[in-house]
Amino acid sequence: MKAFGIASALLAATSFITSVAADVDPIVIKGSKFFYSGNGTQFFMRGVAYQQDISTNGSLSGSNKYTDPLADATGCARDIPYLVSLRTNTIRVYAVDPTADHSKCMSMLQDAGIYVVLDLSEPATSINRDTPAWDNKLYSRYTKVVDTFQKYNNVIGFFAGNEVSNNNTNTAASAFVKAAVRDMKAYIKASKYRPMGVGYATNDDAAIRADLASYFNCGSTSDSIDFWGYNIYSWCGDSSYSLSGYDQRTKEFQDYSVPVFFAEYGCNEVRPRKFTEVEALFGDQMSPVWSGGIVYMYFQETNNYGLVDVSGNTVSPRADYTYLSSEMASATPSAVSSGSYNPSNTAARACPTVGTQWQASSNLPPTPNSKLCSCMVSSLSCVAASGLSDTKVAELFGTVCGLGKNVCDGIAVNGTTGVYGAYSMCSSTDKLSFALNAYYQSQNSASSACNFGGNAQTQNAGQASSDCQPLLAQAGPSGTGTVSPSGTTGGTSTPTKTGAGSTLAVPSFDMGLLHVGAYVVFAMLSGAGMILL
Repeated sequence: MKAFGIASALLAATSFITSVAADVDPIVIKGSKFFYSGNGTQFFMRGVAYQQDISTNGSLSGSNKYTDPLADATGCARDIPYLVSLRTNTIRVYAVDPTADHSKCMSMLQDAGIYVVLDLSEPATSINRDTPAWDNKLYSRYTKVVDTFQKYNNVIGFFAGNEVSNNNTNTAASAFVKAAVRDMKAYIKASKYRPMGVGYATNDDAAIRADLASYFNCGSTSDSIDFWGYNIYSWCGDSSYSLSGYDQRTKEFQDYSVPVFFAEYGCNEVRPRKFTEVEALFGDQMSPVWSGGIVYMYFQETNNYGLVDVSGNTVSPRADYTYLSSEMASATPSAVSSGSYNPSNTAARACPTVGTQWQASSNLPPTPNSKLCSCMVSSLSCVAASGLSDTKVAELFGTVCGLGKNVCDGIAVNGTTGVYGAYSMCSSTDKLSFALNAYYQSQNSASSACNFGGNAQTQNAGQASSDCQPLLAQAGPSGTGTVSPSGTTGGTSTPTKTGAGSTLAVPSFDMGLLHVGAYVVFAMLSGAGMILL
């Protein structure tokens, strides 16, 4: 497409935006396909990743800063015509500020017929693959994003994680992501919001990709993903359906029970990118299995994946944009109607066996419950002193969890064995208070047992209120019981597994801008705790 061609397309796109209806038909899921809820037409994603200055594409960054593109009405007005010119009907946004005003951007996108898939996390508040947790802070963040965007009909759904487990050394983290999937699905249902999917975006690691796909699909439908996003970059340059491995990936998902799509694609090892994979993705071999995909990415940055250069209010399409525009112009997949579609691939996959290659238990962490944590702290006689630094909290965990056989059972968390204390979702300070109190009680409440160099203090344990009593009773004195969710948290709790001699990880917490996990590993030998710090 030459320069005048792009200009003509943009003019047509602008005219289209001003002429379409102000509302859009929500996208719904039936079997392994997406459909427009109103007319039953099958929906294929012709997507573009849309966000500047954020760690995406599986990369890591030392910065937790991000810019919410859906809160930038000027930027949306600038960019939407260029997206429409590409026949874009979906964008993926990796981090949003739930307190910001998104109404203008979401309205403009809706008027342009563009749907949105959102990641629930943000760089400073996400499930960390090395020190995974599913806690009250994360739950609060994720539910706020759902609350903010549920009112927009052009939201397809949410990713509960992006490439969290990315090799066979950190697969245990998937248990925490799947717990987030479970709880966000339950929250959407309990809140009586319209149906919106909750899924996961995976990388393409050969060692774990099959187990990942099975793990997030297995078990109860209330726990499993609603859709599966694949970040795949195997088609580079003038590759082919077979050379890229697309044929094998398609075969692997031909019987998957939920929609699958490319959550990111567009290898840049050969530039400019000609996007010849588009013909395959939307062609007869792949479209019966895949629901389209999302090109990475709109903005040109240092990683050289951009479709356009943006300077102020000026957008300059790159060669990649021109090639993609040409390919998308002829992307016409064969579709089925919702009414004539009777899914036969309804069976969930079997959960992978825990072993050396897969280390995530099917027993998931409990649903976060902020009320339970506050009730617990109020019931304690020995608590952490206020104002402790993260470093001091870590140091105290390393001390107190080695002072007694069961001191830290109530806050233990282990995604491999499926052992989780009832209070494992509480804040690091609350969990430390629980451990300090457990030790204090084991020492018959001796005054010297609640000091720890002035970092612990006694308090008058209050009489549990009527709403606290059942929660504390379910958790039990040692904090190893199963607590049914209550209050504002919603969802369904996973039973807590217990077992003598289990290896327990205790706990994870934030240290400054970095998410750091303090691991205390117990080996129960002759009733004594051995600490490995």
